[in-house]
Amino acid sequence: MTRVRVEITMSLDGYVAGPAATLEAPLGAGGEQLHEWLFRNASWRARHGLGGGDGTDADNGIVDASVEATGAYVMGRKMFSGGEGPWESDPNPRGWWGDDPPFHLPVFVLTHHEREPLALQGGTTFTFVTGGIEAALEQARSAAADRDVLIAGGADVARQAVAAGLVDELTVHVAPVLLGDGVRLFDSFDAPIELSPVDVANGPIAAHLTYRIGGHR
Repeated sequence: MTRVRVEITMSLDGYVAGPAATLEAPLGAGGEQLHEWLFRNASWRARHGLGGGDGTDADNGIVDASVEATGAYVMGRKMFSGGEGPWESDPNPRGWWGDDPPFHLPVFVLTHHEREPLALQGGTTFTFVTGGIEAALEQARSAAADRDVLIAGGADVARQAVAAGLVDELTVHVAPVLLGDGVRLFDSFDAPIELSPVDVANGPIAAHLTYRIGGHR
């Protein structure tokens, strides 16, 4: 059965990106610190064409399990390219990852501007969806078959999906960082969201908290 999951890394004070994001620093001021647990991870590094890293700890196992379970991705325009407005004016129209992105699966990108699908190396095809989060998830579920759909970010897309009751499971990777300002994940919900603990795992740097989402109370 296909589940819809959200995975995101958060600072101890609740931010998933730092302030003042730019194309040169898309995670905002200090935001790179959030992902130190991931940058040292052998599985993550291999998928990004990098060598080295630790392949034995809990963090590595969590990345491996997530990749194995996932059959399609959903993300927002900002996560894809950092741009906005018509595609012809986007300074990064092919995304952040070059010609061989690390996904190797269908990726559905929410946008307000129509565009033909972008097929790149390694089995990654970006499909641009203008019909909103429900339309993107419907297409992603079909593409994922019996595997999961992973909402990879950013915060606004994850919030939309959680608020609409479209997410089955939420994993927050808590990094030992205090950013002080930036982008919060859990802002602007109209009603409380019921969470049931599923798993807690402690890696050498981050803690990994997984919850089943029961909907609005």
